[in-house]
Amino acid sequence: MLPPLNLRLSLLAMACALPLAAQAETPLSAEREAELETLLYQDCGSCHGMTLRGGLGPELPRSRMNAYSQDGLAALILHGVEGTAMPGWEGLLTEQEALWLADHLQNDNPLDE
Repeated sequence: MLPPLNLRLSLLAMACALPLAAQAETPLSAEREAELETLLYQDCGSCHGMTLRGGLGPELPRSRMNAYSQDGLAALILHGVEGTAMPGWEGLLTEQEALWLADHLQNDNPLDE
């Protein structure tokens, strides 16, 4: 019997957590940040809903996103969640970009409960 999904996700986040913040280099350009925001609402939104209120995947409210460390959330974005439809974006995003998305989800997320 598998442990509950929340426990598995938390363990995955902790296992994948890397010192990503230490690897951040130059700040992202405003243009790249705009591209990432579009990616978040369109590509991530294809499963999580265009307003992040859920769809095939769960909703992504700020309170849920803040249950993870920023590094752990970035690791989830990069590596996906095994056993779910959540893909890893490692081939398309850098660690710095994943950290930007994690920060956006935790601090600038318009979906508040």
